[in-house]
Amino acid sequence: MIDHRRLGRELDLFVSDPLAGAGLPIWLPAGAAARHAVEEYVRELERRAGYQHVYSPPLGKRELFALSGHLGYFADDMFPPMRLSADDEFVLRPALCPHHALVYRARGRSYRELPLRVGELGGMYRAERSGVLGGLSRVRAISLNDAHNFCTLEQVGDEVREILRLIREAHAALGVRPSGFRLSLRGPGARYVGDDASWARAEELLRAALDGVGHEEAPGEAAYYGPKIDIQIVDAAGRESTLSTVQLDFDKPEKFDLSYTGPAGDRRRPVLVHRSLVGSMERLFAYLIEVHQGAFPPWYAPVQLLLLPVDAGQAGAVAGVARRAVDAGLRVEVDATGSLGARVRDAARRRVPYVGVVGAREAADDAVALRLRDGRSLDPMPVGEAVGLIGAVVAARSGGLLPAG
Repeated sequence: MIDHRRLGRELDLFVSDPLAGAGLPIWLPAGAAARHAVEEYVRELERRAGYQHVYSPPLGKRELFALSGHLGYFADDMFPPMRLSADDEFVLRPALCPHHALVYRARGRSYRELPLRVGELGGMYRAERSGVLGGLSRVRAISLNDAHNFCTLEQVGDEVREILRLIREAHAALGVRPSGFRLSLRGPGARYVGDDASWARAEELLRAALDGVGHEEAPGEAAYYGPKIDIQIVDAAGRESTLSTVQLDFDKPEKFDLSYTGPAGDRRRPVLVHRSLVGSMERLFAYLIEVHQGAFPPWYAPVQLLLLPVDAGQAGAVAGVARRAVDAGLRVEVDATGSLGARVRDAARRRVPYVGVVGAREAADDAVALRLRDGRSLDPMPVGEAVGLIGAVVAARSGGLLPAG
């Protein structure tokens, strides 16, 4: 069976060391390179959609999470507080929304600024039991692609629909295949904050945003502060989980006393939309490793081009090709150790999308012969043309190995 933990070891993507601790994976250079590419893509996608990115600390004073409600509703999933003195007690955050509420209230806001979209790839922590931890899919240290959109009630519908569009765009680029959409609602017997009217309005807004989108309703799966749209995935073992989410929250603006000045100079309360386009980097890559079986699309492959000199006589020529490819923005390695056949087989094992072979003839002609990950071989071509071909595929963020058309 395909298992991201096995592939992670074989491809040197991440390691879980008992000395570091269960649920605290370490990203190795190959995995980190792929993750960086995805992070940069998502951040740029958000920037173009009007998001402003911030940095906030992964811990805060106990009072912050008491105010947000996390200590009251989420304490069992949080790490124990760290007491520095009688008046200074800190906790590792289980969510980013309290800090983003502080970003909003750092100064006065006007209706002209809304929607205000605050984004961050930030760390948070969950005190998961050892028995449920596994690889990247269930961890204690989480790097979340998160954002909080502060808007007026009238803007909520358009805001949610635009978020769903961005989610579809990101999923298409990454190769994510959602298994379904779920509208998570309140259920009996659980603790929720807020009044019935606010919940009814929030559920109505999300249901309207899903008009025309096939989905199922899931009573009892809402967050304690509001209903949400969950976009589900299924891993290679058939286990379902949530990857992307959109959540409405009337509670945090009230708790943090957030406001904006309306057109008549009156003080109004914003609505908070929590959203994540691709979820945590850990769960995302657990899924991507399995769905692509380690053969990532070229744009986020750890090594995009592996250069192989036929023998030592081409060392200088290969170094020049590598420099040109690196200068063009590609992730490149050179492998000159062992027989050519063994190096080609090792490149296939590593799922490198492009292997560039340089022999005496190619070196003389300033050319390179490309072999594609799917087994195809291209005729030798000028180095600039080869680098441009790979660069075009990477820039298009397609799943193919050759430029479209």
